[in-house]
Amino acid sequence: MTLLPVKQQPPPHGDAPAPLRTGLAPLVAPGHLHDLLQLMGGAALEFDGDLPVTLWRISRGATLLHEGTSALAVFIVRSGSFKCIKTLEDGYEQVASFAHPGEILGFEALHCGRQPTSVVALEDATAYAFPMRGGRLIVKGATPLADALQFALSRQLARAAGQAEMMAAVASDVRLARFLLWMSTRMEEAGQSPRRLLLRMCRRDIASLLGVAHETVSRSFTTLADAGLLTVQNREVEILDLPALRTLARSTRGGAEDCTRRRAPLGRVGPPAPSRTWFPQVPVLAAAA
Repeated sequence: MTLLPVKQQPPPHGDAPAPLRTGLAPLVAPGHLHDLLQLMGGAALEFDGDLPVTLWRISRGATLLHEGTSALAVFIVRSGSFKCIKTLEDGYEQVASFAHPGEILGFEALHCGRQPTSVVALEDATAYAFPMRGGRLIVKGATPLADALQFALSRQLARAAGQAEMMAAVASDVRLARFLLWMSTRMEEAGQSPRRLLLRMCRRDIASLLGVAHETVSRSFTTLADAGLLTVQNREVEILDLPALRTLARSTRGGAEDCTRRRAPLGRVGPPAPSRTWFPQVPVLAAAA
């Protein structure tokens, strides 16, 4: 795999103005195509040809792709995480998805030549870039890479279907349970603990993805913690009862309260232990007699 010199690298943001391109830097370092293939789930094969592949460093909060700009490159996340947002007519930024290592960003722009969403780094991240010319990726002659791209896109479509199921639940705490399980799966695939999660996104972003108010997400976290399913410390979430969380996520009508009642005989005797949560508790004032 060949990393192009800085002067030959395609701009990642199309026709976005220069001030919007801050927080990005090319990494001029040796790389191997089989590492990229493994990242996308393809076979670890060697490739003798040269490919115009670059590796970019993206700082936390920097925008990798801007909505509406020209489609000049497709990115594959190497490390870190991103959020994809779409700005609505009233200025509201709707979170469409979150992206993790191995996922492809900017591919949707192939059919129209413009980026449909903005992509913002949730943490310091790196991503491989494949340039596009005339609406086509430059992977001619790289059969292993083309096969890996197809596999990665297929995997991404399957994940998108699972992500859509989050908003199909009626109860907000069930939506949150499905989101946490979705994150748990992503962490496990990355070789990290599926029970101890570090959420890089804020609760407002989670609420936007799930289609609820951010106050509702706060209450849902508290509800799941009070039910003994998890603990929350700042942005660190520890899943205490993974089977019960899966049971709750499969619920199509009930919420965490129903799950708690079903598992009460198997739980401890007496009141539940106080849970740690980052969300402030609203005091309840007793009505005057």
